Amino acid sequence: MNIGEASKQSGVSERMIRHYEKIGLIPAPPRRGAGYRDYGESDLHRLRFIANARDLGFPIEEIRTLLGLWADMGRASAEVKRLALARAEEFERKAAALTALRDTLVDLAERCHGDERPDCPIIAELALARSA
Repeated sequence: MNIGEASKQSGVSERMIRHYEKIGLIPAPPRRGAGYRDYGESDLHRLRFIANARDLGFPIEEIRTLLGLWADMGRASAEVKRLALARAEEFERKAAALTALRDTLVDLAERCHGDERPDCPIIAELALARSA
């Protein structure tokens, strides 16, 4: 199938398919007589795997590792679990940082009168000098 059909069936854009091919996440498919890429079912499975891993927040290098583990039928599931838990811990750190940012904004907004007066703790906080 051509790249357009592979894109439709996998849910991965043509641009990303070309990118994944360029960086080696998917092997270069054979070319048809007119030079068009010819993708097969195994390419679709690989593209879906990559898309699912991206949706779960795995960066490219970890996806590369996961693809290697997926292909290795003698793999230890402990390695896959370790990668998943490390990603989950990273999300936990980011969630805590986002919660702290949200709490700061809510606190500032609660201290702001939100009326016609020019005094505003939000602006005051933004104007504070930060030490390097």
